[in-house]
Amino acid sequence: MINQFVEISKNGRLPSGKTEIPFEVLLKPKLNRQLYETYHGVFITIQYLLKCELKRPMLNKDIQKVIEFFIECNRPNNEISSSIKNLISFGRTTGTKPLNFQLTPESIQNVRDKNRVPKFRIKGLIDSTICYIGEPFTGELIIEHCEQLIKSIELQLVRIETCGCAEGYACEITEIQNIQIGDGDIGRLVPLPIYMIFPRLFACPTLITNNFKIEFEIKIVIILDDNHIITENIPIKIIRYSQLELQKK
Repeated sequence: MINQFVEISKNGRLPSGKTEIPFEVLLKPKLNRQLYETYHGVFITIQYLLKCELKRPMLNKDIQKVIEFFIECNRPNNEISSSIKNLISFGRTTGTKPLNFQLTPESIQNVRDKNRVPKFRIKGLIDSTICYIGEPFTGELIIEHCEQLIKSIELQLVRIETCGCAEGYACEITEIQNIQIGDGDIGRLVPLPIYMIFPRLFACPTLITNNFKIEFEIKIVIILDDNHIITENIPIKIIRYSQLELQKK
């Protein structure tokens, strides 16, 4: 994406003591390439490195130092693409509007015998499934009824990394972070706040390209006393822009 060489001192002798040589490099991608935000994943990593090399006379080994620098893509408001608007209008999410959901034995999947599932009714509210990466993910959860004791309620951030080409794609799902939002048998009809801050580096704006995709989900996990687990997966879209900027557009 970027490959630049800048000579900041030509054939010079550095004086004794501390020497500072200012420099700047334009972060401009190669032709037909696009810069993506820094991201550290399991199967996909977007990383940018800066290497400084000190050339020394013959018989002396050159000195090198490599450090990582981070890129955040902040475009002007008037360059917000229509694709982000489409995420709100046509995606699996409900956009900036709150999302209400309800969990009952009838709504859960991947269960062969639902008669053995304890009776429960859980409802929740997600403030927005289009999430600004600089703001927390928020909402609330209410246990209306559960005939089984509850051991724990957890909130997980999950990333979905997909890479490949026309011949085939590989998709891997991994957990980024897990936050316990309820410990023990939660009181019924008591609103339980949902609050999660997106981790730096391990989360980035949702990215979909021709060769790879980085997507995210929120998973609500309710662990019952007999170790039965109730889960609800909520796909989200992470963006760099604030909700106010989107409303203006």
